[in-house]
Amino acid sequence: MAYKTKVRKIGNSLGIVLPKEVLQAMKVEEGATLYITEAPEHSVQMTPERPGFAEKAKLADDLMKRYRNALRELAK
Repeated sequence: MAYKTKVRKIGNSLGIVLPKEVLQAMKVEEGATLYITEAPEHSVQMTPERPGFAEKAKLADDLMKRYRNALRELAK
């Protein structure tokens, strides 16, 4: 499923408004924490906070930094 939204000026920042169908699919409500991570081809992935996610994301970042050269070679 794909939804379309626009980037809007909110105060001095830019933001997006997520359609209610997206929020329902992610099972989140107002005030929920969302993690946005880089994905292939200039895209991002948005994940709602789940128990243990922050620790796993930190571990993944550490591993990607440590093995950056190996991962770059594997991506070829």
